[in-house]
Amino acid sequence: MTVGQALLQAAPAALRHPAIIGTALVYFVVVGAIGIWATRRTKSAGDFFIAGKGIGVVTLAIAAMASTLSGFAFIGGPGLVYSVGTGAVFIVLSASITNTLGAWVLAKRMRLLGEARGLITVPDAIGARFRSPAAQGLSAIAMLVAIIGYMATNFLALGLVIDAMFGTGLSLGIWLAMLVTLSYTVTGGILAGVYTDLFEGLVKTAASVTVFYYVLTASGGLTGISRAIGAVDDAFMGPWGKMPAMSALSLFFVFGLGSLGQPHVAHKFYMLRDPRRLKWYPLLMSAAMALTLLLFVGVGMAVRAQVALGAMPPLARADDATPAFVLGFTPSAVAGLVFSGVIAAGMSTVNSFMNIGAAAITHDLPRALGRRVDNELRWGRAWTLVLSIAAALLAQVSGTLVAFLGIFGYGLFAATLVPSLAIGLNWKGATREGAIASIATGLVLTLALETLGYFKVFSLPAGVTVSGMSLLLSLLVFFVVSWTTRARAAEQLDADVRVVMEI
Repeated sequence: MTVGQALLQAAPAALRHPAIIGTALVYFVVVGAIGIWATRRTKSAGDFFIAGKGIGVVTLAIAAMASTLSGFAFIGGPGLVYSVGTGAVFIVLSASITNTLGAWVLAKRMRLLGEARGLITVPDAIGARFRSPAAQGLSAIAMLVAIIGYMATNFLALGLVIDAMFGTGLSLGIWLAMLVTLSYTVTGGILAGVYTDLFEGLVKTAASVTVFYYVLTASGGLTGISRAIGAVDDAFMGPWGKMPAMSALSLFFVFGLGSLGQPHVAHKFYMLRDPRRLKWYPLLMSAAMALTLLLFVGVGMAVRAQVALGAMPPLARADDATPAFVLGFTPSAVAGLVFSGVIAAGMSTVNSFMNIGAAAITHDLPRALGRRVDNELRWGRAWTLVLSIAAALLAQVSGTLVAFLGIFGYGLFAATLVPSLAIGLNWKGATREGAIASIATGLVLTLALETLGYFKVFSLPAGVTVSGMSLLLSLLVFFVVSWTTRARAAEQLDADVRVVMEI
């Protein structure tokens, strides 16, 4: 079930309360104002794709958080906690290390390499590291496969939310969601996106902290929640919750290491004004995520406690946890803030993918073919429009096809980009052949296993996820092929890239 379906099925009439609609309208007005401001400052491809390298570390951290935490953090995440207990927390426990890893192994090297080479995309960094247009082009193709699915899924979710709140109908809701997001992305580029992400990140944080207050007051605090649940379901509060241990550990592995391959976050490292400020990034990013994830953990546990106490009936759908709690235990103004946060989550994610998708087509694929596009700013805007329309059309298929296209995005990014990007920028022994082989392995294996699983032709053993298996095998291929071709490693590493890796 998508974010929008959960909201629509939970209480469509309640979502049309004047306070909820008013809050959403204010949100859209602010987003529009940011887009107009950014449009006036977008004069070049560098402004459009990497915000002119003028973003401060606080803005970077909050914008990265907003892009990372999609609507899953507000809807799917609490539903997962409600269903399987504390085992679901292993998804977010990885945040304790991922932000530090991002700063140490990616951010500084990407920013300095971008400065030295004038890079503007994630595949750019892979192409420069391995002196390989083929690796750059293949990574761009892998990204595009996941980007279209991600965009379509989020447009569908946003369309359902808009329909639930304003009664527009699903089709019109999808197009309105696309047009609002497109309006500030196609004109203001990533500059508009970053500052919209900043605003959206603040909205999501405020919503999460406010709802967590009502979680504590409605359920007798964390002690009351634990006692209520423990009285009826000991496994829920156990170390793995109601999940197999292997599943919980797989989530930690994929969301921990896999975060280093998420292009909508890594791409933002190019934008940092002063790389010396990166020392503050792990603290700022971790703090922002911790506050925003209070709702993820708190609502799922609070609803489970209310059901155990008999104050709420069992949920027909786990994804109804957030709508049911917010509409039942918080004032309408708070509900409006939460649902605006859901809209913000979807739009911030779509904006980032619009930008990096357009960059892949305009910048990376032509360079992989030995060509260069004139006026990348104009063509970047044009391809942003094309990608948005294609994703909106695909979102009209509001069934299993869209869900299938969106489900493997995170794992596909991880399996194709973590070895070549995160490890490649830190290991001088990595080779071009290893990078190409790992990207191809991650792309083919993820698509094959997800497709076979979707059609119920093949399934992995219990507790083993496709994303975890694909990432593991992609890493193995990267190391094995790089080792067998290690004699070529030194000649494939340019002097300036070597200096960046040694800093």
